[in-house]
Amino acid sequence: MHHLVVIGYVWPEPNSSAAGYHMLSLIRAFQDWGWQVTFASPAAAGEHRFALTEIGVAEVSIALNCSSFDSWIKEQAPDAVLFDRFMMEEQFGWRVAKNCPQALQILDLEDLHSLRDARQQILKQQLRDGPVAFPMLMDQAQLYPQMASSDMAKREIAAIHRADLSLVISHAELQLLTREFHVPPQQLLHCPFIQPPALADTPSFANRQHFVSIGNFRHAPNWDAVRWLKESIWPQIRQQLPQAQLHVYGAYPPKKATQLHNERDGFLVKGWVEDAHQAIAASRVLLAPLRFGAGIKGKLLDAMRTGTPSVTTPIGAEGMLTSADWPGEVCDTASHFADAAVTLYKDADRWQQAQQTGWSALEKHFDAALIRSQLYARIVALIQPDQLAQHRAQNFTGQMLQHHQHRSTQFMSQWIEVKQQLSDLKADTQTD
Repeated sequence: MHHLVVIGYVWPEPNSSAAGYHMLSLIRAFQDWGWQVTFASPAAAGEHRFALTEIGVAEVSIALNCSSFDSWIKEQAPDAVLFDRFMMEEQFGWRVAKNCPQALQILDLEDLHSLRDARQQILKQQLRDGPVAFPMLMDQAQLYPQMASSDMAKREIAAIHRADLSLVISHAELQLLTREFHVPPQQLLHCPFIQPPALADTPSFANRQHFVSIGNFRHAPNWDAVRWLKESIWPQIRQQLPQAQLHVYGAYPPKKATQLHNERDGFLVKGWVEDAHQAIAASRVLLAPLRFGAGIKGKLLDAMRTGTPSVTTPIGAEGMLTSADWPGEVCDTASHFADAAVTLYKDADRWQQAQQTGWSALEKHFDAALIRSQLYARIVALIQPDQLAQHRAQNFTGQMLQHHQHRSTQFMSQWIEVKQQLSDLKADTQTD
């Protein structure tokens, strides 16, 4: 039996975030292929974490900057290690390479963090100059200089080169990595969310009411979207539909978010919901006014699954579908967004057409069986020792970045560990 070790940035919370759902779907895929799976993380457990032990996955807490990981990973002797986001590859990738050199190293990017960060910085600058809808730099060639100048991009792209295979969730990001950053295509695999089929027997147009917005509040794009809804979009919708309500869901709402709750205006901040699909299916239209971000958006796929038309921005739709194929509408200003939402809410024919478009898109672009089979084929090919050796030999940049002269993260980690040991020794001496 093959063994996969997952190094998690956080413990999976599939009911709180799309990232948590994606991680759980990857774990289940490996289990269905007959692999033993161990999940290890240095993070504290969140209140909504999924109990992995209930599905036969071993859970292990590991420490950052600690050589105890070295002996542990050597004992595990995994056939493959999956790093959850580039930060975990930085912390533990060199330790895996040192102690388990034959293990296939897979990097699950979730989304391209440096792309999201670049757009956030652009938005902040534009907001200083006046009200804007979303960052105007959408073209990848224009975004590249902003990304390439950042430390985050240098770290993230370096991790991609060091890994044997990186899972890219958005085809737009796949193009960005190959065209602008010149990452060899053989180092990447397009692996979007492994979605179940559309839900059966969802409520009809007449049996739904109100609007819904959903997203983990710890994710900066979601919080920005809620603020934009409150400040600019919802007042325009409410003016045209004075009895409508907006139900805002999301895990870990901060006080500044709950303070936006206003019964009189129909702006209802409800926080975490155990069954997101049920909440979305009860609503007539989902609103996702994302002004920055990356990857593909789980909330918009959930809307398609529940037959709920959605209104979003070009950034929300990026990597999923074109504006012309969207199950609802893609908008670039607050007024356009509000008008599109009202039209979908009132027009039953337009609503039903959007619903059908979403269901068709799921079948065409998010076929779970196809995504799984493509992932399985790449894993099976690379897990063979001769194939892995050949694959690595062709990745000179990755070999260069693994070289000790370039492994600053390794030396920093070792320095932190020694510093902590000296501190503990000093404390013990003073106690004696």
